[in-house]
Amino acid sequence: MIRFTEDHEWVRVEGDVATVGITDYAQGQLGDIVFVELPAVGRSLKKGEEAGVVESVKAASEVYAPVSGEVVEVNATLETAPETVNSAAEGDGWFARVKLSDTSELDAMMDEAAYKAFVDSL
Repeated sequence: MIRFTEDHEWVRVEGDVATVGITDYAQGQLGDIVFVELPAVGRSLKKGEEAGVVESVKAASEVYAPVSGEVVEVNATLETAPETVNSAAEGDGWFARVKLSDTSELDAMMDEAAYKAFVDSL
């Protein structure tokens, strides 16, 4: 299952762990990404709080936690190859894996069709 937020983050859920990142639309708006700040492994995130930063040649943008839970893994590849987010935002460019503390938070997110319609309306 994959879900999306209005802040252009995606969440792919497998069991009780969610892989999170920014959408292809978001990376396209940012332009060439030059730096990604990831949350620390072990950090507890609350939905909506700042979880990291993405810097591009155009701007710096906060990344907000789309779900609550504990960070169990981060994508260390992004430390040396932040441009991976540009080439594979919804694949190898993921940011973190979070052990979900409240799966009901997923209910408020958009599915792929709803997100596509949301982006088309922008």
